[in-house]
Amino acid sequence: MVACNQNTDKPTSHVTITGIDSTRKPGDDFFTYVNGIWYDTARIPESQTGVGSYSFLNFPQRMRLRAILDSVSKADNAPGSIEQKVGDFYASGMDTAAINKRGYEPIKPLLTRIDALNDVNGLLKLVCDEQKTGNASILGFYVGPDDHNSSVNIAQFVQTGIGLPERDYYFKTDSSTVKIQNAYKNYLARLFELTGVDATTAARNAQTTFALEKQLAGSHRTNIELRDVRVNYNKFAVAALAKKHTNLNWSLVLNQLGAAVDSVNVGQPAYYDKLNTLLKTVPLSDWKVYLKANSLTSYAGYLSKPFVDASFEYNKALTGQAVQKPRAEEMTQAVDRSLGHALAQLYVKKYFPEEAKKHMRVLVDNLKKAFEARITKLDWMSDSTKAKAKEKLYAFTEKIGYPDKWRDYSAVDVKRDTYFENSLAANRNDYLYNVSKLGQPVDRSEWLTTPPTVTAYNNPPLNEIVFPAGILQSPYFDLYADDALNYGGIGMVIGHEITHSFDDQGAQFDKSGNVTDWWTKADYEKFQARTRQVIDQYNQFTVLDSVHIKGPLTVGENTADIAGVAIAYDAFKLTQQGQDTTRIDGFTPDQRFFISVARIWRVKTRDEFLRMYVNTNSHSPAKWRVNGPLMNFTPFYKAFNVQPGDKMYKPEADRITVW
Repeated sequence: MVACNQNTDKPTSHVTITGIDSTRKPGDDFFTYVNGIWYDTARIPESQTGVGSYSFLNFPQRMRLRAILDSVSKADNAPGSIEQKVGDFYASGMDTAAINKRGYEPIKPLLTRIDALNDVNGLLKLVCDEQKTGNASILGFYVGPDDHNSSVNIAQFVQTGIGLPERDYYFKTDSSTVKIQNAYKNYLARLFELTGVDATTAARNAQTTFALEKQLAGSHRTNIELRDVRVNYNKFAVAALAKKHTNLNWSLVLNQLGAAVDSVNVGQPAYYDKLNTLLKTVPLSDWKVYLKANSLTSYAGYLSKPFVDASFEYNKALTGQAVQKPRAEEMTQAVDRSLGHALAQLYVKKYFPEEAKKHMRVLVDNLKKAFEARITKLDWMSDSTKAKAKEKLYAFTEKIGYPDKWRDYSAVDVKRDTYFENSLAANRNDYLYNVSKLGQPVDRSEWLTTPPTVTAYNNPPLNEIVFPAGILQSPYFDLYADDALNYGGIGMVIGHEITHSFDDQGAQFDKSGNVTDWWTKADYEKFQARTRQVIDQYNQFTVLDSVHIKGPLTVGENTADIAGVAIAYDAFKLTQQGQDTTRIDGFTPDQRFFISVARIWRVKTRDEFLRMYVNTNSHSPAKWRVNGPLMNFTPFYKAFNVQPGDKMYKPEADRITVW
């Protein structure tokens, strides 16, 4: 554990490191050396799937946001103010008596409309209408930058249509996957029963839905295949698609979506080819069952307690979460999803110190200097490619804390007693916000996450790195900590996000965010050879019993972790402490730096969640975000005297350096 007393008049520069397990050798398992004592005693709350830092730090964040919402929901707020909107939205979701009294009455008109469908065009119209209120089904539509002209937003379509986490869940036959398949079918059947369908018919409906989804899933690219930037860009003239897909009425679809354009990007054409076929070969009666099932799962969280309970039982099988989150926590998340940038304004006022923004600028600048120096020293890259890489590095947009301009929610009408309608109004607002960008210049000031969220991201089409206020807190960032801890913490995150512009995907985008060949052919081949080393190494790491990390799925994140540590360390060496050897609490500055790297991935999760995570997430599990990069980094060996025979030891010639 790390103790930090911030309740003093004067900032200190000393954060005490405790909880190190001195019985373990750092070179055997550094994650456990730093985090083992905490890990062995940490208890995952029954309502959570994990505990610790990174995304699980959003749990205490939600407690902060909940306190804000508890306060504003009880206040006398001016009509139309952000306080009124977020407060009344929260209050409407907390009024479970009113929600339970309505049962599934809010979606009865939709179910009736589905029953009344009599042809494919009617089905497509309904699908498009529902897309606008958050009930996405067979169309994966959004508006975003054109990868080949990143200054303009275009209509984009991606594969979708399934209810399980990803395609392979429909085809695997191992016991853990079959258990999830059965839980999903039981969930669908239960939802049908809650609308008055008898048990036999409900079970049959669930099987019909699953079978149709399985057909759609068969056309999906795998998560690994989805990493191929170029393969997933396929711009078509709408006229050509109309000839190709005679059942999927593209003209009707685009008009109904409010996106009447003459060309679209279809990320995964095989999915839409399959959908076009199924619209003809699958009976309309089966499509009606599918649409009802999809609508029930989309809206279950907005309905009465039996629907919420059914949803939780499925989630329990998927993630291992033992009990439902308290209603207040669920509603806090709902407000963050629906009116997030309004709630964020209240959060920033209360919790985010402006000094953090200033200090982050210094850190980012130093990380960029360090990365530039690493580019200069690369022995495998030509001078011409190095020059372009540096141009890209210094063309970054850096966003820190919160946006300069906030989202406008004035069009969202929020009432205190209609949670379902409030949710759909917010969803509709999000849809209109997105579709209004179509054909417009890309707004480079836009944020893709809410500022209180504990995350950071790199957005290649905008060539930007973003660090929301939520992550600018301990253990990542602390105004009162020494440089070793901040560079090992948020510095590693900054280095990680910078590197994403130069990982297997980001490296294909130029300084303006366009997918182009800015590398020489020889340099790119050398780069790919190094990323293959990353894939091979991480393929060897075992997570659970026989479950291994998927190297090809996680290669971008692992490359960013390996380089992120190295860049952060080089930047740390630009500071006074980084050039010193003075010990604090018995640890050298370098040791404190590496301990901080391990601390920021201090995470413990349920096995069920971890199994799903490995199957679906492009990040390696926490332990390997520490041990993987460090076993490749020679200064770590020197800091902790890692020797041959230690489990993390790799001969220097085998240590991977990409950047």
